[in-house]
Amino acid sequence: MTAPEFSRPHRLDQIGGARGEISIAAEPDERDALKERFGLLSLSGLEARYRLDRDGQVVTASGHVSAKAEQACIATGGPVPAKVEEDFTVRFVPAAAPDQEEIELEQDDCDTIFYDGGTIDMGEAVAETMALALDPFPRSDNAEDVLREAGVLREDEAGPFGALAGLRDKLGGKKG
Repeated sequence: MTAPEFSRPHRLDQIGGARGEISIAAEPDERDALKERFGLLSLSGLEARYRLDRDGQVVTASGHVSAKAEQACIATGGPVPAKVEEDFTVRFVPAAAPDQEEIELEQDDCDTIFYDGGTIDMGEAVAETMALALDPFPRSDNAEDVLREAGVLREDEAGPFGALAGLRDKLGGKKG
């Protein structure tokens, strides 16, 4: 298993007590590697502030991630600026041993990360939080024009009422 591009491990035995807020920021080489991994055109900043609280083997991280990136427009491939300002809460729980039962996750448990050993990695958690906060279908200002020229219909044109409107137009607006 390869190490994450942006690794900021915290040992479990050092989490707890009256520790204050922790700040981390990705270095230029880490940002370049994350840019490649997430298919970004650029990643000019990635940082986070968070607090860690431990209850036995479960660690809860609460904080805020900030990032500045450029994504490729889905229609033109051109740059689309992206800014992430995202609050997060992540629970780290021990990975189940092979002889343990599978854990069922509830809706509230979606931001759960399983860990092995005696450390959690906040750098990887922050990188994944940033990636999930990015627009999955970034569009530049002229994306709709490019898509229309390519014959892609808008959502309102492609639905059932859009099809009926197209039929009405073909029939010249005549009623039965």
